[in-house]
Amino acid sequence: MKILLVYPHYPDTFWSFSHALKFISKKAAFPPLGLLTIATMLPKKWEKKLVDMNVTTLKDEGLKWADYVFISAMVVQGDSVKEVIARCKKLNTKVVAGGPLFTTGYEEFDGIDHFVLGEAEITLPPFLEDLEKGCAQHIYTSDERPDIRETPIPLWSLINMKKYSSMNIQYSRGCPFNCEFCDIIILNGHKPRTKNGDQIVAELDALYSLGWRAGVFIVDDNFIGNKKKLKAETLPAIIEWMEEKKFPFAFNTEASINLADDEELMQLMVRAGFNTVFVGIETPNEESLVECNKFTNINRDLVDSVRKIQNYGLEVQGGFIVGFDSDPISIFKNQINFIQKSGIVTAMVGLLNAPRGTRLYQRLKKENRLLKTFTGDNTDCSLNFIPKMNYETLINGYKHILNTIYSPKPYYERVKTLLKEYKPQKRKARPQVHFYHIKAFFKSIWFLGIKEKGRRYYWKLLASTLLRQPRSFPLSISLAVYGFHFRKIVEKYISVPTGNDPVLEQSEPNG
Repeated sequence: MKILLVYPHYPDTFWSFSHALKFISKKAAFPPLGLLTIATMLPKKWEKKLVDMNVTTLKDEGLKWADYVFISAMVVQGDSVKEVIARCKKLNTKVVAGGPLFTTGYEEFDGIDHFVLGEAEITLPPFLEDLEKGCAQHIYTSDERPDIRETPIPLWSLINMKKYSSMNIQYSRGCPFNCEFCDIIILNGHKPRTKNGDQIVAELDALYSLGWRAGVFIVDDNFIGNKKKLKAETLPAIIEWMEEKKFPFAFNTEASINLADDEELMQLMVRAGFNTVFVGIETPNEESLVECNKFTNINRDLVDSVRKIQNYGLEVQGGFIVGFDSDPISIFKNQINFIQKSGIVTAMVGLLNAPRGTRLYQRLKKENRLLKTFTGDNTDCSLNFIPKMNYETLINGYKHILNTIYSPKPYYERVKTLLKEYKPQKRKARPQVHFYHIKAFFKSIWFLGIKEKGRRYYWKLLASTLLRQPRSFPLSISLAVYGFHFRKIVEKYISVPTGNDPVLEQSEPNG
């Protein structure tokens, strides 16, 4: 059996980092971890190839070669998925589809021969068994949650690691919280399931043995969902391995804001090599936090919590949302003020949307407020529901936030605020410096220090960093480059016409 695993194209968004990746001559931020894991779960005797459309071209020759094309994708990749399906159908190549996009919305796709939905550890084996017998069904699904301690190491040999800026691994699935707008508990459950320390070390060993010496993103939606196991087993195992290997990786992950309440956990994470965490701040408006059930963020000084995490040596990247029913008109100004005061440089501000199956989706459906299908990109100025706030006020206010926080002056001010508060741990191991890092530095001088209008802020940042925080100079360059990417994305979104009030154009009131 010949299997072609295809990862569809990811559009140009805040999360693609496409404009920043050009500085270091990389094609994509991360490889398709799900497909690489699926590849390991397929019979060893099968021939396997992988095409990540974000780093290489999907050719008809590859589609003709394959007996089956396996596709996995997220919602934001929907348009590319449909193109791939159409090409497969034209060439009479059978398609097997799975992953988040299809698990929550498989009904929207025609031309798929077999859907393997939910978590593959449960649904893939019966599909493979039926396929071997020649009686494969159209849909395989299950609500059962697998023990991910049985999940195999991804088949890294299918990719060219040099095309990516970071590798990724998974430690846990599921989240103990239940935010109204989030579909994580639909996909992965409410109770966190974790791998054991030996497993994680084995996965790190696999990357190390292949020569990887750079960033590793732990993709968990809430890495600290099981704090007890992290502190007792997982982080000590990572620390021991990292010390033995002289810290070849730098880790980043996602965590909830209550990380700030656990000093021991923060210390262990930094000792293990973590330097960045993405935290869902969402909004400084308490009423909106109550509305969306974000109880971990309520009754706390959010700026102080962010500052505390950064004081421990973990740069905080933040997720923010506008468009809650409880948002006042002042929310746009308040979001800007919070972001600037907190020193969160990478502030991902999005419009509230309702992914299919979420509690928000169900509530809005009952209220007859649902519109078109969610694009999967909450930063593209699109809404899939009728907001309580005036539509034009919301969209224009959102654009104002983006245009403000990513303009050179406020952006570089946040970088300076972060560098004052960020206290990375000193290590005996020398940081890995590659030629592409040096190349990126000179590219930044050309694009940010000479060509860009806000170049004076770039030079001020470099000068102040060298004088006051010289150890943070590489970080300051990286953040400056990120800013270039964000401004390019903002330019695209700001140019999108606001459009008409969706109340007047409602075409799919029931979703």
